[in-house]
Amino acid sequence: MEKQLHLNLLASRPPMAGGFQSSSKMKMGPGRKKDFSPLPWSHYFETMEDVEVESENGKDIFRIYCSGSHGPVLLLLHGGGHSALSWAVFTAVICSRINCRVVAMDLRAHGDTRVKNPDDLSADTMAKDIGKVVEALYGESPPPIMIIGHSMGGAIAVHTANANHIPSLLGLCVIDVVEGTAMDALNSMQNFLRSRPKTFKSLENAIEWSVKSGQIRNIESARVSMGGQVKGCEEPTSTPAGVSNSIEEGIIEEDEEEEAEVVANKKRMKEDQEIKKERIFTWRVELSKTEKYWDGWFRGLSALFLTCPVPKLLLLAGVDRLDKDLTIGQMQGKFQMQVLPQCGHAVHEDAPEKVADALATFMVRHKFTEFKEGYLC
Repeated sequence: MEKQLHLNLLASRPPMAGGFQSSSKMKMGPGRKKDFSPLPWSHYFETMEDVEVESENGKDIFRIYCSGSHGPVLLLLHGGGHSALSWAVFTAVICSRINCRVVAMDLRAHGDTRVKNPDDLSADTMAKDIGKVVEALYGESPPPIMIIGHSMGGAIAVHTANANHIPSLLGLCVIDVVEGTAMDALNSMQNFLRSRPKTFKSLENAIEWSVKSGQIRNIESARVSMGGQVKGCEEPTSTPAGVSNSIEEGIIEEDEEEEAEVVANKKRMKEDQEIKKERIFTWRVELSKTEKYWDGWFRGLSALFLTCPVPKLLLLAGVDRLDKDLTIGQMQGKFQMQVLPQCGHAVHEDAPEKVADALATFMVRHKFTEFKEGYLC
């Protein structure tokens, strides 16, 4: 059970040994308070756009974030429960390495995307979504596209490539998702999801939890990406029953001076409690309700990945994730693999520089693009 929880491939995993101190970005120095305030998307992406596509029930609107003006397109697909903002820090890094364009997309029912049927998260539907967005952006002559997906997004990237929804596909990069370990992890997924907090008192609180729990080990990435995972919601501001009585009972025997001070303190505490209850944050996506689609995302994934005719890169947080089919395929040279140790499941958030370096080297080696002038690899 513990191993399965650590191999969770839908949402980010529970904390691993060493907690969030394993990342160099977490070491803030003695006496310095960590900053968990949110960061805006505009620090990392150049533009934000809503792309409208036709669906059976009307029009669906997909939120995308973009950077770069020339070179191949990196189409970035996030994991379950996450959003395009999980690619923010990585985008800034990769755009400093190579000539490329980035399109990071909020998938169906995630982030700020709005679709007519948000309950349909089947692999087939989500893969078709990606093809429609690419067509809406580029028409019948799309530029060369490298599709990159993390976790659930990695599975959807493979389904998209296999179904040929992107005719100009250059290559495929899958981050920390393998059929064998993903299927094993599904049995314990609901237990993991129940173990997460249901609400947060603020966005800062959600960011702090994500870092201290080990979900995201890079504070900077957590500060920009958690806003895409949670949303604010209103709560009743009524004070819990019995609070006013307990306040009075606690000061009956005080003298007048102490009584005034106690009353003032209690009043401030009461006001603070009510302010906090006016707006709490909860998860944007109820992942527990997507269970019926999990099998379809991951079953047969290794075979689909291996049969994709384009150059392929697999990035993993640990070598223990490699299943039998991929082990054989890797020995046969059917794809390139790199293990990035000391990362959690959100590899591209925990170590955006390492992921960018691996991807840039892969793309330059295959002559998809060039390193930027002045960049020393």
